[in-house]
Amino acid sequence: MTESEARVAHIGVAVPDLTEAAAFYRDVLGLDPSHPETADGATIVSIPFGDVEVELLTPDSPDGPIARFLAKRGPGIHHICYRVRNLDRVLERCREHGYRLVDETPRAGAGGRRIAFVHPKATGGILLELTE
Repeated sequence: MTESEARVAHIGVAVPDLTEAAAFYRDVLGLDPSHPETADGATIVSIPFGDVEVELLTPDSPDGPIARFLAKRGPGIHHICYRVRNLDRVLERCREHGYRLVDETPRAGAGGRRIAFVHPKATGGILLELTE
């Protein structure tokens, strides 16, 4: 995979209640959410849609990023995650082109994957997560 072969890895959706939100996917679409895991102050369940997942995110603490998002905007799409071949190189290219980063260096995300976020002010209002 080259940087030009990047693809959508998942779409993160902020929800106030995981059980309630997961019910649609389970009861209507017949999809099984993963077991919950925690990362970045949120509890996360993933729901597979072929090669792409929907991540339902609910806050673990009142001052975490998902809690702040829900308080400001309410439930909805929080971020889109793109899978890239070389995360370090893509972050370097972001810096070269002046894109504002939330994470200057990769960190551990859900499932132990290396991740980094690009600030929404740099990407037309969409919080982008990058992962390998």
